[in-house]
Amino acid sequence: MQRKAYVPGRSRPAVLTAAALALGLGIGLSGCSAGPTANVDAVDSKAGPATPAAPPGRYRTLFEPCGAVPQATLKSLLPGAAALPDAERERAYRGTAAVTFDTDRRVGCSWKADSPDAAHRLTLDIERVVSYDPAVSDADRAQQVYVTKQTAAGIPVVPKTPPATATAATATTAPPSGAHAPTGKPPAGTTAPVSPSATPTTGLEPRSLDGLGEVAFLDDALSATGPAGAKRLVSVVFRTSNVIVTVQYEEQSMVSTEAPDSGELQEKARNLARLLAERLEE
Repeated sequence: MQRKAYVPGRSRPAVLTAAALALGLGIGLSGCSAGPTANVDAVDSKAGPATPAAPPGRYRTLFEPCGAVPQATLKSLLPGAAALPDAERERAYRGTAAVTFDTDRRVGCSWKADSPDAAHRLTLDIERVVSYDPAVSDADRAQQVYVTKQTAAGIPVVPKTPPATATAATATTAPPSGAHAPTGKPPAGTTAPVSPSATPTTGLEPRSLDGLGEVAFLDDALSATGPAGAKRLVSVVFRTSNVIVTVQYEEQSMVSTEAPDSGELQEKARNLARLLAERLEE
């Protein structure tokens, strides 16, 4: 086969055309890439500063509840267990763990012991509250849950206010210059108003508590169980940071219509709650 003759200069236009095409594509690509970058910069320049997330709660885990109550305390709370056979007494003091889906979020335990005269029940519920709102801290969310519990118990929630300063107190109580302090006597010819007598209190009514956790309250409910018995349930609830602890202590009389002693049950429930609050501080 005869080869084609090589003609000098024929390939130059093709080379120039390819170079021009490549240059054109390069300019086009650089032009396309510049557009989106400028737009992104424009969007970013309009975005405000990121909002910092609320701090997490103090507690990330919970302690094991059934082992949190010393046996000496259980003996006081469950007096009927002392008369049980050894195996039953050991089982009564061991308690029964509550079934929960996540032991880092909620745990509980219950104990019970019966005697011919009375039956006693003790229940612990410990909840670690987590906020799913980045603007609300775990502790603030736990306070919302706590307030719901106290409101459901019918106990008023009174916000804590700082005490007035001495200067402010003096300014509001001191009489004006030259004035005489009131004597407390009504003017002549008038009768002093008679204030209605206040309802007597025993100090054992459902109420808010001081000195237990950050906030705490106590509820006391008495109910009749029949012609030969009465039941009293004392609940102590307190919050420390993002953990809420509920102690419920119940006594049911078996042979007497006399109500279980409120003072005794409240004292035992409060002592256990203080012990658990100390456990949270470890």
